[in-house]
This record gives sequence, structure tokens and C-alpha cells, in this order.
Amino acid sequence: MEKKVLFKYIDFPEQANINIYLSHGGYQAWEKTLKNMSPAAVIDEIKKSGLRGRGGAGFPTGLKWSFVPKDNSKPRYLIGNADESEPGTCKDRVLMEHDPHAIVEGMAIAAFAIGSHQAFCYVRGEFVRPAHLMEKAIEEAYAKGFLGNDILGTGYNLNMTVHTGGGAYICGEETALLNSLEGKRGMSRLRPPFPAIEGLYLCPTVVNNVETLAAVPLIINNGAEWYASMGTDKSKGTKIFSLSGHIKRPGNYELELGTPLSYLINDLGGGVPDGHNMKAIIPGGSSTPFGSMLGSGAVIVINDQTCMVWVIERLIHFYRHESCGECTPCREGTAWLEQLIERLEKGKGRPGDLEKIDSICDNILGRTICPLGDAAVMPIQSALKLFREEFQYHIDNKRCLVKSEFVFK
Repeated sequence: MEKKVLFKYIDFPEQANINIYLSHGGYQAWEKTLKNMSPAAVIDEIKKSGLRGRGGAGFPTGLKWSFVPKDNSKPRYLIGNADESEPGTCKDRVLMEHDPHAIVEGMAIAAFAIGSHQAFCYVRGEFVRPAHLMEKAIEEAYAKGFLGNDILGTGYNLNMTVHTGGGAYICGEETALLNSLEGKRGMSRLRPPFPAIEGLYLCPTVVNNVETLAAVPLIINNGAEWYASMGTDKSKGTKIFSLSGHIKRPGNYELELGTPLSYLINDLGGGVPDGHNMKAIIPGGSSTPFGSMLGSGAVIVINDQTCMVWVIERLIHFYRHESCGECTPCREGTAWLEQLIERLEKGKGRPGDLEKIDSICDNILGRTICPLGDAAVMPIQSALKLFREEFQYHIDNKRCLVKSEFVFK
């Protein structure tokens, strides 16, 4: 069954309005945090809950917060990552549009926990309406005294700003996001130092996905044990899955972690339409191998009438276009891969092309500053492993195995 935790009020009219949010218990966790908890206690509660990052990496959230140095020699910054650039992912925009105050409250608590007095919500540049609604929610929070100076008479100050993104896939990666926020090109930084030590303006910074942050007030209100009672031993809580592709009922569904994909696809999604069978699943956004890795929770269903060579051609075109060009293996390798795979798709492949593609992938994987290089090649390697006969058929027969009646010109 669906487990609506973050989505409890997602369909409630006017939930984006602060008065409706307050009527549903909004900002109680923020008041509890400010008046009854220390920053260390907040971090400890989040650690005990088992909350992991929901942007794709899955790093333990409380542990990430604890990496921020305890001295006050530099300002600290909290950033909510709502860039949501992973193809197939559309969960964060729903939270921003329908329950933005949950994100604002979660960001405020996280900022308090790391000793920050300035928070930024970095929203994908194309998300005009979500950005507007986040700005409105922040304005309402200021008006009610939940942001600003001497919040709720506690002496704690916090300012919050929405910043629209650079319109690039790479800006979803936290260090490229930091460069973009500073007004620079969205290019990833070498690590170490990690953002918790030297992030925005070379100051300690924590970057969390907004789905992660929206869960924080619920954990503070209901307790770490409540949250940890859901999910699996290693992955606690719920996750929002974006279901798309060849599916009868696409959409966003919130489930406990550990729920079988078959339930999501067949019971909630209604299965593959038009009497076709399922051929493949991209389980966590386009950068994940077929059939493995949770990633961002973007589940893309592919039916048996789909050419996998065509799928890979579309993916590599995207990653080649989105490469920032900083790393030679990614800049040159993705362009080369696109040429080879496009040639295959057009029926002009040559003997040895698959081996060449394998070799290029091996020389990109793990050899770039940011994960874009890995994201580009992991689906290709997975497709070659699972559907190699389709690629070989394109070379041997100059036509598609799935639609064999079509002869390439």
C-alpha cells in the first residue's frame, strides 16, 4: 500500500497557504527545535531516525550535518537542493507546488542544527511556478515570525532565499550547485575539501535534497523511532517514486522503502498498457543501470516494442549535451560514444564497434571530477550486458531487431 507521510496533505486544497499548513501542525517542529532542543540534539535525532539523502546518493543525513566544524570562525550555510535535473524525476516540484512550507520548515531546522543563519533554496531554472511558490512560502514564514531576527523570541536569526538554477544537469551535483550559486559556471569542484569544510564562499556548507529536508519536521514531531519503524534495516522511512514510461498510471507515489517494484508498477501503476509486456526498468533515474540502484527514485518502464539501441542513443545524447567539458574523459568520451551509438542506430555500425564502446566506457568510469561521466556510461554498460544481441543485430543486419521489418536507409 501507499504510505503517505510526506504526501499526507499533498492533495489538500491550499496546503501551500501557511494558515492551512499551521492547521495541520505546521511549524510545531520548528518551535520545538528552537525552544527545547540543542543543535547537537537535533543532529542526534536525525541520526537515530536513519534518514538518508533522497537526491540519489543516499548518504546518512545526520552524519552529513555532523561533519560541519563546531567552531564559529566562519559563517555556515544550508542549501536545499531542488534542481531536480535527473531525467525521469518529478517529485521535488510536487513538494514545492503543494507543500512548500514543509521544505521551509525542514530547511530552518537543518540550518539551526548546523549553526547556520543563511539558507538558500536552489530551484531548477525552468521551475518558474515552484520557485514562485517557494518564494511566497518564505515570505509568509517571515510574516508569521518563523524566519528573520529573534525568531519566536529565542534570539536565533535565520534568513532564507530562493535562487533559480543555471539550467544545467550538472548543477544538481552539490559542488557545481555551489559554483552556480556564487555566480560562476556550473562546474564541479575537486574534493577534498568537502562542502562541509569549504563550501559556499569557502565556508562550511550542507546541501540536502528538498525531499530529505521535508522529512525533518516529521521526525522532530514524531520521534526518530517512529521514522525508523518504517522501511528496511539499512534504508529507513518512505521514498517518493516518480513512475513514468510505458505505464497505465504514471505519477508520483510514496512508499515505504523495501516495497517491491512489482507493487509500484503493477498495482499502483496499472502495468504496461496496450497488451504489451515489460522489457526493462530504469529504476532510479536515467543515470542508473537497468534493474538496479534506487538513485532518485525515478522508475522508467520500457515495453517490449522499444529498441534498446534507440533508448541508449537518446540517453547519451543528453549526457553529451550536459557535459560541462571540464574533464577530458567525459568531454571527449561522451561525444565519441554519441557518434558510435548514433551510427549503430542508423544501421551503419561496424564490426568492433561494441568492443570500442565498452573500452570508451571503461576509460570514462571513475575518471571524472563529478558523477556525470559515470552517469553517462552506466546505462550503456548495463544495456550492452543485458541486450547485447540487439546492438549486434543492428551491426550484422543493418536493421532493428525489435522492428525487423524496417530497413535502414
